[in-house]
Amino acid sequence: MSIDLGGEIPVVEGSGRLAPAREEGVLAPATGDGGAPRARRRSVSPSFVAGLVMVGLVALVGVVAVFWTPYDVGVGAAGTGGRLEGPSAQFWAGTDRLGRDLLSQLMGGATVAMTVAIASVVIAGLLGITIGVGGAAPPPPPDVALLNVVDLMIAFPTLLLAMLIVTVRGASLTSAVVAIGISGAAVIARVTRVNAARVLREDYVTAATASGTGWWGTILRHVLPNVAPTLLVQLMLLAGGAILAEASLSYLGLGSPTALSWGRLLSAAQKSVAVQPLGAILPGLLIAWTVLGLNLLGDGIRERTDPSLRGDR
Repeated sequence: MSIDLGGEIPVVEGSGRLAPAREEGVLAPATGDGGAPRARRRSVSPSFVAGLVMVGLVALVGVVAVFWTPYDVGVGAAGTGGRLEGPSAQFWAGTDRLGRDLLSQLMGGATVAMTVAIASVVIAGLLGITIGVGGAAPPPPPDVALLNVVDLMIAFPTLLLAMLIVTVRGASLTSAVVAIGISGAAVIARVTRVNAARVLREDYVTAATASGTGWWGTILRHVLPNVAPTLLVQLMLLAGGAILAEASLSYLGLGSPTALSWGRLLSAAQKSVAVQPLGAILPGLLIAWTVLGLNLLGDGIRERTDPSLRGDR
């Protein structure tokens, strides 16, 4: 008995894609230059590398500042230099209006920024994923009501919600983190619900359900792994927004009065910007640096996980 191999036969090339055979009846592997089989090689995303380096530096400084800073700049610490001194061998970034080392305060601000980013992302992730997954579950009526609540929360400005919570709880870092986390949870819930509903309509999920897989088994095995890349991008963007929101609250005097926030440093330095400009320039640059790094990191993750953006070279 003979087997007819006529016509184009799709074969798997080195990159994992299907390509037609070059001749009828011959299973020919796709080749690159020189006739050698082409291997799949993924280029490293420049955005991912740049974002990882930028955020990694800030995180490293923040961790170091927990254990050591050049000078004590905590609450009630006395100044160790002259007022509003410029950069020198003793004070690399100068001093503030109380004679305290500006570099030590900036290092402490990195700790606050990373704490706010991580805590806000954890709160938003836990609440948002739980609400989003619950919204994707049948029956539809609760889903519609839940989406209306989520849309209302998304429309509510983050800073306005933070001001409301600060008014009730008092100005503190915890109040700011809770407000930012709750506001971000609405966005995460919306993204999770849309993507989870899409995955739940796939044939393999239907087959898994028919074979006896429970609801939580389906969520853990099929839904969360498929929505994780999109959620990671959103969480990176949320982390950058959290740092910016906390700095804004501190700048307006609604943040923690004891935390070394970059926003509070920026607010305190604006009255003496003509004498010591670094007091206002450096906190602003660090806020922009960190937020930009987190956005680049999110873009890099999206480039690596989105098939329409990921190119094989």
